[in-house]
Amino acid sequence: MVSPDPNNSDGAPRDLKTPLNRALQQLLAKTGVSLAFGGPVTADGSVKLECFAGRTIGALPGVELMHGEGLGGKAAAVQSGITVNDYFDARTITHRYDPIIRAEGLRSLVAVPVIVNRGVVGMMYGAFRTFDIIGGRIERAVGHEARALEQALVARYFAAPSTAGDDLEVTRLREQLRETHRSIRALANRASESDVRKALDAIAERLFSATSGSGHRTADVIDAGVTAREKEVLQLAGAGLSNQMIADVLGLSLHTVKSYMKSAMSKLNSRTRLEAVVAARSNGLIP
Repeated sequence: MVSPDPNNSDGAPRDLKTPLNRALQQLLAKTGVSLAFGGPVTADGSVKLECFAGRTIGALPGVELMHGEGLGGKAAAVQSGITVNDYFDARTITHRYDPIIRAEGLRSLVAVPVIVNRGVVGMMYGAFRTFDIIGGRIERAVGHEARALEQALVARYFAAPSTAGDDLEVTRLREQLRETHRSIRALANRASESDVRKALDAIAERLFSATSGSGHRTADVIDAGVTAREKEVLQLAGAGLSNQMIADVLGLSLHTVKSYMKSAMSKLNSRTRLEAVVAARSNGLIP
């Protein structure tokens, strides 16, 4: 499958700013961080700080972080989230931008990259002006918003035409329904009474119908031959689990999970795990 290029000439998605601002507002509301901010990552790997939720004194807007420099530049370079609970004492990053961070009065920060088609297209930050410890809750919240944004961007360019216009709010709602579906399935598997198990399965099935988009299948992926186990792997991947975590959940070896994923990607004409998840959802194969 030849995928449309979601980028403009400088490497950033053409429509990143609006959904990124929405995601940052959500992050601010959910976590209570002092400032949520971010921006696109250009083709040369620099991070342009253009989007803000919360009070800024004006030192950060318009700043362009060089690839590998500072917290965001390092997170973009390694394509992974980084947390520092005292920015100025952190030894894992360079300190080229200390004066700017100090001017904004920020201390504890987490930066998470937004990745589409194996490339970093944006960066999201959560920051405190106090010495608050950024623990798992804050890190998960930033990561969740970044993953929701990724899925919204991928859906717009790689999914079926019927889902191409979905905005971030719709994507977030669907993800919440999918999480509920997974939770109900897990409860059903643990239920000892058959009537309770059947009732939970029926509820899960209704949620599946609401989230799968089964009425909008694309011609090239209908009946792609994806097996039940491959669907399980795709669904867990869509929940943000790594291959090792999927292996642990399903009681399989890491090699076997990778094999299932590779097979599913081939059947769905996808180049990445995320494309495969979006294609499977768009065609009603997984919720």
